[in-house]
Amino acid sequence: MKGSDPWWPQELGQPSTSGGQNDMRYAFFPDKHRLLIERDGKRTTYDSGDHRISGVSQSNGRSPTFTSQNGDVAVDDLKVVD
Repeated sequence: MKGSDPWWPQELGQPSTSGGQNDMRYAFFPDKHRLLIERDGKRTTYDSGDHRISGVSQSNGRSPTFTSQNGDVAVDDLKVVD
């Protein structure tokens, strides 16, 4: 049985972690320092800097917060890249 095709660009490779909740899904690519988030069909790419993302939390419609080796990081604190 074939799984679903990835929703992220192939050039990023395989994410070290991915998941989703509510109307959002994410994938983290540590080798490329990229975090992809898709909300309501719109995909945004972020520069994760030195963060190695391992999980996510989201509450009350606020922006998600990700867990990294440096502690929690809000997605609003990451730089959007094209």
